[in-house]
Amino acid sequence: MTQVSSHAAGRSWLVYALATVALWGVWGAIAGISAERGFPETLVYCVWALTMIPPALIVLAMSGWRLDRDARSIFFGLTIGLLGAGGQLVLFYAVTRGPPYLIFPVISLSPIITITLSLLILKERTGKLGVLGIVLALVALPMFDLSLSGEVGGLGWAPLALLIMLCWGMQAFFMKLANNTMSAESIFFYMMLSGLLLAPVAYAMTDFTQPINYGTDGPWLAAGIQMLNAIGALTLVFAFRYGKAIVVAPLSNAGAPLVTAMLSLLILGAVPGPLKIVGLGLALIASVLLAIEPEAADEPEPQNDGDPA
Repeated sequence: MTQVSSHAAGRSWLVYALATVALWGVWGAIAGISAERGFPETLVYCVWALTMIPPALIVLAMSGWRLDRDARSIFFGLTIGLLGAGGQLVLFYAVTRGPPYLIFPVISLSPIITITLSLLILKERTGKLGVLGIVLALVALPMFDLSLSGEVGGLGWAPLALLIMLCWGMQAFFMKLANNTMSAESIFFYMMLSGLLLAPVAYAMTDFTQPINYGTDGPWLAAGIQMLNAIGALTLVFAFRYGKAIVVAPLSNAGAPLVTAMLSLLILGAVPGPLKIVGLGLALIASVLLAIEPEAADEPEPQNDGDPA
């Protein structure tokens, strides 16, 4: 049912994926402002959960308020939402146990989980350029945050980082799997619901002994920034609906940090280190390859099933 208009949807996945890259790229460049101005990350999570509501209701209304309510859809929707939101909550704890410069490179490899599951279970394939793009993206991702200096301390952070990587990698896989049997609008609605369900946990994790900025540049600024995150999550769901998970996952994960780094360079004048520059170059090449290859790889497929032309 999802593949009825595979040719028509051929460009749709790319439009949605690039929208995600742009939205998350801008979001990444300004996401830290809230915490810098005294509004803690745990409360930012609560605000993010609230910003998921408007886009969820808007797309649901545009679909005629058709919400998939069967047990399978509810399971898939909540699983996707809880894996994403749960991974974020574990991240709050992980950064208190270990250095972010080692945690984030591990987490960034979550597309490996998505790609492996999609290859083995969904039998997705791509051409040679797509494979090269995937490999370059996976090599580039850790370079955005990897630092070879600093005290590591203990290794208590390592299992947590691996858990987050597993959660986010599986979330992307289930997002693609669910799109085969339920609407993207329903998937996002359950993602919104899951985020709200875990908001009290994030609230409880907040250290209220520290001063908190409740002014307009606190929660209200956070809401504006997190709306970019929420809409980016929505476009990602649609990207997975029309595109291959083995391509969408590495493209969105490599493309967004590329946009973030370029914006930081242009606006803030932040010059990336040598390792990050290499990562940016690889991510750029990977993004181009992943954007052009899938359609070319899809073209011959109908002919392979029949007699040779």
